[in-house]
Amino acid sequence: MEIRVRGRAVSVTMRTPGHEDELAAGFLLTEAIIHRRSDVLRIEPCDRNEYGNLVNVLLAPDVPVDFARLTRHVFAASSCGLCGKATIESIRERFDPIADPAIPTIDAKILLKLPDLMRQAQSQFDETGGLNAAALFSTQGQLIVLREDVGRHNAVDKILGYALLHDLLPLANHILLVSGRSSFEIMQKALAGGIRILAAVSAPSSLAVDFARENGQTLVGFLRGNRMNIYAGRQRVIGIRADIPSRLPR
Repeated sequence: MEIRVRGRAVSVTMRTPGHEDELAAGFLLTEAIIHRRSDVLRIEPCDRNEYGNLVNVLLAPDVPVDFARLTRHVFAASSCGLCGKATIESIRERFDPIADPAIPTIDAKILLKLPDLMRQAQSQFDETGGLNAAALFSTQGQLIVLREDVGRHNAVDKILGYALLHDLLPLANHILLVSGRSSFEIMQKALAGGIRILAAVSAPSSLAVDFARENGQTLVGFLRGNRMNIYAGRQRVIGIRADIPSRLPR
């Protein structure tokens, strides 16, 4: 799908069809082009593209766009972290770290239930067996929205786009759960949405762990069954018991 802003192509990504407006909004949010619902006037498919693979984003007139900085504008593979990024440092400087290290908190018993709740809502995975999922939960364990995509980064962009278009940002009191591993770029995307707690059913990369620690985020990995690994921000996970194994890797 090609995303255009003010008539110029800024991204072409391999994605699973559906929720194209959310994907475009989420991408622009995580690129720090837009920040709030009022920045977007409308997102619409191009009538001349019969396959629905091109969307135009009309921004408010006062939203500046630095096209030279949009280094992802040529091609973004759906499964690759840091696709088209000029440097890791350029991402580190894009968003402010979390200021309050104590908010929010989530009970470990609730956190352990989230993978099953996400899996029950993965209708496209049931049909294909090959899609990644991202899900947004409240700290009480209520599923707010779930999106599936062949690319895990696209699934996260769709979640963030949903939040922006529904005027839910920042997501300071929400939990983001991803079905695969957590990468550096997913942590950056979560920070763009104000998400302070991210959990994954698989492993994080070392860069993701470093990013979470540097920016005051909580990062949970291997959230499966009755156990989890907490790699950063352990203080936000409360109620850890002896029968809930948890370790804080060095």
